[in-house]
Amino acid sequence: MLSVNAYSIIFYLLAAFIIGNGVLAMTTRKIFRAAIFLLFSLIGVAGLYFWMHVEFVAAVQVIVYVGGIVVLIIFSIFLTQQTGKDMPRPTNTRMIFSALAAILGAALTYSLIRQYGFIGGSGDQFNVSPQRIGDQMLDYQDTGYALPFEVISILLLAAMIGCIVIALKSKPQES
Repeated sequence: MLSVNAYSIIFYLLAAFIIGNGVLAMTTRKIFRAAIFLLFSLIGVAGLYFWMHVEFVAAVQVIVYVGGIVVLIIFSIFLTQQTGKDMPRPTNTRMIFSALAAILGAALTYSLIRQYGFIGGSGDQFNVSPQRIGDQMLDYQDTGYALPFEVISILLLAAMIGCIVIALKSKPQES
């Protein structure tokens, strides 16, 4: 039986906010609105990190994703002059596969919750400090995540270069 306390109510409110904005980002046909809904969804994830008392990760979430990635997406939308246009309607096949992926993802999440019992958390804080995060990310020996960290930075650099190339392409002259 689930116990209802303020801790679980806050979690469910944050989860509903994140999922609601994620669904709105995926279902709207206006590209600028999709970017704004993505922004709110990522802010909700940062709120979830604050709720779990992992303030450093929450600050990184706000700085990198909300402050960096979403702003880059919004600038890309403005630079390509696609702000007011509707996105094309997805085909029925794509909608079926998307619904199937969502159902499988929900089933996987449900099975993980049942297996590990994440519902109605204890309220214990994580023992995570910025120094420990840095040591684990940059440790090249045993448990380090330096390689994925560098791969992600190269991927973000490639995305920025791609945005610049798309923005600088000149429109064909009409005769």
